[in-house]
Amino acid sequence: MTPTRFIIAGLDHGHVRWWFNRPQRDDLELVGIYEPDAELAAEQARRIGFDPALIRHDLGALLDEVKPDACAAFCSTLAHLEVVQACAPRGVHVMVEKPMAVSLEQAEQMAALARTHGIHLLTNFATSWFASNREAYRLVHDEKQIGTVRKVVVHDGHWGPAAIGCGPEFLGWLTDPVRNGGGAIMDFGCYGANLMHWLLDGEQPVAVTAVTRTFQPEYYPRVDDDSTIIVDYPSAQCVIHGSWNWPWHRKDMEIYGTNGAVVAVDPDTLRSRVGLNKPEQTVTLAPLPAPLDDCFAFLAAVVKGELVLAEHDLSGIANNLTVTRILDAARESARTGRRVQI
Repeated sequence: MTPTRFIIAGLDHGHVRWWFNRPQRDDLELVGIYEPDAELAAEQARRIGFDPALIRHDLGALLDEVKPDACAAFCSTLAHLEVVQACAPRGVHVMVEKPMAVSLEQAEQMAALARTHGIHLLTNFATSWFASNREAYRLVHDEKQIGTVRKVVVHDGHWGPAAIGCGPEFLGWLTDPVRNGGGAIMDFGCYGANLMHWLLDGEQPVAVTAVTRTFQPEYYPRVDDDSTIIVDYPSAQCVIHGSWNWPWHRKDMEIYGTNGAVVAVDPDTLRSRVGLNKPEQTVTLAPLPAPLDDCFAFLAAVVKGELVLAEHDLSGIANNLTVTRILDAARESARTGRRVQI
């Protein structure tokens, strides 16, 4: 099988290591790396251990030189638009890290470019590759085992990017209100909005209420480090807790329906209580098969046409426009102290 030829755009996002730490597969071939900061590029080549000959400092020139099939962006969220502006007219598919954009205005520009030029524009969330979330979706959405979904509670985060040792190049933009669009509200508030859109088949929210706090101003003087977002839908409500103040890493989701509940505890563990007053069941799930087991396999499968995106797919444009719309409203609500109608 011919591998998908791709480039990496940006080396200042810590998730770029996912590619270099990935077990060897034959689905993709890295043919170039764009990083405008020559000093950072050289340092990352030494630190991570890749061939510095792959590096270029001009994205357009790199695209024209190697003519890749796809681009994986590991840059600041603000720079996502720049990457799509370069890739889309050249017919190069793009995958960005979550969230899609710093604002709805930029997200809509990215979506328009992707649609005009016929490329795939994917947004990568780590939780998209959790077996527990896929099984929760099957039980709730396909089998309707817990009845009508009424409330979803999502917790995401850790004890802070400074505390977990994010590199200075990553921490620098992650704690910048312009390049990241905020702090924890952007970094981890996006997950619940993404999962809820998927669970509700694209039902649109009607209002957002949010509160942000900064409990560690010595580390995060310019952005929030804790956020609570309440998203109201015509049929349900989602409560999203995104924080850099948890005492452990967490990415979990609780789904409550009219006839039971399902809890995705971690990537491989699912708890469920189907039926009123029924005992709780816990199952340990096998990892998902390729190409649903990681973002790179998924990117290759979509580019090759082996996998067709569902309308409200976790990685898709429609879902992530809604995510960005919710984040815009959440920041406005936190700023004004008011509920924001959508």
